[in-house]
Amino acid sequence: MRILHTSDWHIGRTFHGESVLDNLALALDRLHEQVREHGVEVVCISGDIFDSAVPSAKALQFFDARLAEFVDDGARVLVTSGNHDSAARLGYLARWLGESGIHILADPSRPAEFIELQDASGPVRFYGIPYLEPAIVRSHAEGDQVGSQRDAIAWAMGLVRESLAGFDGRVVVLAHCFAAGVPDTGVADDIERDLSAGGIDVVPLELFEGVSYVALGHIHSRSRLSERVRYSGAPLHYSFGEANQPRGSWLIDLGGAGSDTADDFACQWLELPVPRLLVELTGTLQELETSAEFAAHTESWVSARLTDGDRPVDAMRRLRQRFPHAVHLEYVQRSTTQQARRTLPRATSPEEHTDAFLKHVREAQGLTQFENEVLTDLLSEIRKQEAER
Repeated sequence: MRILHTSDWHIGRTFHGESVLDNLALALDRLHEQVREHGVEVVCISGDIFDSAVPSAKALQFFDARLAEFVDDGARVLVTSGNHDSAARLGYLARWLGESGIHILADPSRPAEFIELQDASGPVRFYGIPYLEPAIVRSHAEGDQVGSQRDAIAWAMGLVRESLAGFDGRVVVLAHCFAAGVPDTGVADDIERDLSAGGIDVVPLELFEGVSYVALGHIHSRSRLSERVRYSGAPLHYSFGEANQPRGSWLIDLGGAGSDTADDFACQWLELPVPRLLVELTGTLQELETSAEFAAHTESWVSARLTDGDRPVDAMRRLRQRFPHAVHLEYVQRSTTQQARRTLPRATSPEEHTDAFLKHVREAQGLTQFENEVLTDLLSEIRKQEAER
């Protein structure tokens, strides 16, 4: 059975306040072409379909159109919910959509719900484990101690294994969680910390043992945790921290044998286009405005790091005249904090302290003549008042 694994579409998300829906459409157009080109039988979307629990009408229409494209190509679609989605809203009409080949598995009280599909080699069961909030799971776990994502997934996989008793076929699990083994490069700057990346609330891979394939969502960059446990990542870059990570999906071929037979499993990465590149540019405002070095980035998403000694007036407006998609601006101090710590203690008077501090924050420019005169007059008045007490 040929499966395409994608996740984290985040329909409706903005990038620093700018809409990216058109860019997402371009990426998913290519995904749709790949479904046709490779004869994909099942499309798995592992959570965070929308960026909001209450998606807009436009976002809903966008998702509906994408599902229709897959079904028109003869593919079945399996969807589960992520922590950005409302499981109840996403699962609305799920029982009726199943008749058309769209299967939404988003009920946190029923994580062992499955869809069984057939190919020439026999049955394949698909389990969709939605994002499991421990506080919600506790009301369904019948006395099990559920205080973390680890506990919640352990509970869910326990139910999955119970339902597999007597089943002699292949098994695919969709889940939305933070699993152990994700490299630092796979974690975006804005990754949701409610799943406690790097802490005790990490799902161990052994919970997924014995499964033919685990299609994970939540991490925005592709990651291979083991041969059969992978993140596909998001189809777009949603932060500058993701800028150099490839975008795409996994194409999985499940043979007819069991999950422990390596010869009957194949995985291929399918690249997606990046409609607009992300780039971080560093220099003075004038350099960014005029240097030929930056000419190639006029259509990119731009995060600018200005090194001007004094903050230029109206910097973002000026940047956008050359880079219309500049969305982030920060100022970089050439002198480091460590240098300031060495310089400031050597100052012996208020005037010297002030001058040293201004050199630090202004990148080597201290008190101007006018500022020095004002400060001298002010300090003289203060000293006079102190002497007359």
